[in-house]
Amino acid sequence: MSDPKTTTAGATGTTTGAPGTGGKFQDELLDSARRVWLAGLGALATAGEEGARAFSRLVERGKDVEHKSRDSAGQGFEKAKEAAKSTWSDLGNTLDETLTATLHRLGVPTRDEIRTLTQRVEELSGKIEQLRSRPAVSTQPLSTPSAGADAPASKGPRKASGGGA
Repeated sequence: MSDPKTTTAGATGTTTGAPGTGGKFQDELLDSARRVWLAGLGALATAGEEGARAFSRLVERGKDVEHKSRDSAGQGFEKAKEAAKSTWSDLGNTLDETLTATLHRLGVPTRDEIRTLTQRVEELSGKIEQLRSRPAVSTQPLSTPSAGADAPASKGPRKASGGGA
């Protein structure tokens, strides 16, 4: 710092103000203005340096926040997705149970009941086919000689009698 009594102005190296002519006030005013100017330049330089560092710190902080937000949003999405799956599954089960109960009240058989009935029908059809393939057994009672003369004519198949009708 310079001596407050004699101040140099600019690069010329000359002193301003003569003794006793109020030069002291002018010197102080110029010195004060110069100091304000230098303080402003210093603030600008500091702001430039600190601003660049502050900007870099803010960018890094923003990256961290963005990464955490994405992770958090991803976790939230997965939780919501699982909750939705569970809700749809529960809704489907409830709908199935309600529909099945309604169909039972209306007398509509279930798939398992139909499957069981189908198997039973197939078994019975097989037995019927077995019975059809056996030789026919007469269901008429065998006639005895004494009963044959007194008995009315049977309604069984007639034998062709050589010259008739």
